Amino acid sequence: MNTASLVFGILALLGMLVGFIPCFGALNWINIPFAFIGLIVSLVALSNSREGKSKNGALAGLIMCLCAMFFGLFRLFLGGGIL
Repeated sequence: MNTASLVFGILALLGMLVGFIPCFGALNWINIPFAFIGLIVSLVALSNSREGKSKNGALAGLIMCLCAMFFGLFRLFLGGGIL
């Protein structure tokens, strides 16, 4: 689960960066729900991690998904949801 949350986080960040390119801002309408799913996967991975195992991948995925959601919503707000 740690690896899955990390992959979701990386893909969400890449989608957010593409969404910042002018005329590709509408991609954030797809990327924000994708980042939300990654956020849920990261939370499940954090809650299911055992005492001796590392939580770094799940924590990194959680932070990346939160950043992608925040900046994607900010970009949608600036562009009026279209641009």
